[in-house]
Amino acid sequence: MITYDELNAQSHEIIELSNVLSYLLKDRSMCDTDTCCELFYRYGEKIQAHLDTVDHTYTTLLNSQDERAKKVANKFMGGSREIKLIFNQYRKQWCERHKQELNVVNHDEFLKETGEVFDLILNRIQDETEQLYPLIRAIKGDAQRAA
Repeated sequence: MITYDELNAQSHEIIELSNVLSYLLKDRSMCDTDTCCELFYRYGEKIQAHLDTVDHTYTTLLNSQDERAKKVANKFMGGSREIKLIFNQYRKQWCERHKQELNVVNHDEFLKETGEVFDLILNRIQDETEQLYPLIRAIKGDAQRAA
């Protein structure tokens, strides 16, 4: 069972981590600290976990007779795949996976790409909150459980 409270808590953690990381990563010297790297890797884990959790909510929409609901589910599923692909490419470029360190060779480029990824994730969370969850509530008729 997945509740809206759980989904919202996950979103809140991701937003909080992105805000803290956005602040820390502006300072090049912070990119090499263990604390910043730990937060960065936690951010990635939270994103993956959240997208995987949200993936379980589409069944209600896909099984609906409402064609609009099915289109919304397909849109979000496609978006989820795209975000995972973009984020994995981003991590390959900027992360040392085996060491849990950042590999920031060009700080300006890193900041630019990080801002783009953070914006992508934050826009996704906003779309889930404003479009996906209300539609699931309406179709399912359950104000507590999303799946």
